Amino acid sequence: MIRKIIHIDEEKCNGCGACANACHEGAIAMIDGKAKLIRDDYCDGMGDCLPECPTGAITFEEREAAAYDAKAVAENKARKAPRSGCPGSMSREIRHTAPTPAASVPPQTSSLGNWPVQIKLAPVQAPYFDGAKLLIAADCTAYAYAGMHSDLMRGKVTLVGCPKLDGVDYSEKLTEIIRQNDIQSVTIVRMEVPCCGGLEMAAKKALQASGKFIPWQVVTITIDGNIKE
Repeated sequence: MIRKIIHIDEEKCNGCGACANACHEGAIAMIDGKAKLIRDDYCDGMGDCLPECPTGAITFEEREAAAYDAKAVAENKARKAPRSGCPGSMSREIRHTAPTPAASVPPQTSSLGNWPVQIKLAPVQAPYFDGAKLLIAADCTAYAYAGMHSDLMRGKVTLVGCPKLDGVDYSEKLTEIIRQNDIQSVTIVRMEVPCCGGLEMAAKKALQASGKFIPWQVVTITIDGNIKE
């Protein structure tokens, strides 16, 4: 039958996973870092996923497609119930090789030079933003990467957040921070999981909206605590 159904432009998809979380029918899955419509009969054509996509990768099209099958959707939900949610929240055990004990371990010093650090709580203007190198990091990165302070935070003003848990769009506040201060560079630190794409997208959107040309980079941390090459 010819009916309205979603279409996903993989070139525009940034792999954030927001559409998969918004699809109550389970018609969308994250495969190889991209959102894909896995079965036509799971898509009801209502488009709950469209407003969640930050890049506009999802649109409607009319084409030959199987009819929406509510029964099949219900059965699929029942099968996946124990593992539902963000693909990045899948539980796993991480084992690290213990380092050889050193004769003398030097004391560690925090590299945090500003407070508050949560994006929601941070002021738009503050003296420490003047001439700052800005680090925008996902909450989990500091726990996953052992060298967070020494390798990434040192010499930078740090802001952290998780758009999935906070349920907010950080881009407007980050835009004003960048626009109203003399920010020298921006480093975005995220986890490799798809839901972290929301933080990266918010930071990139803020950089563009600020109207400034500022050097920026993205550092991705793997689940097992390494910097992804």
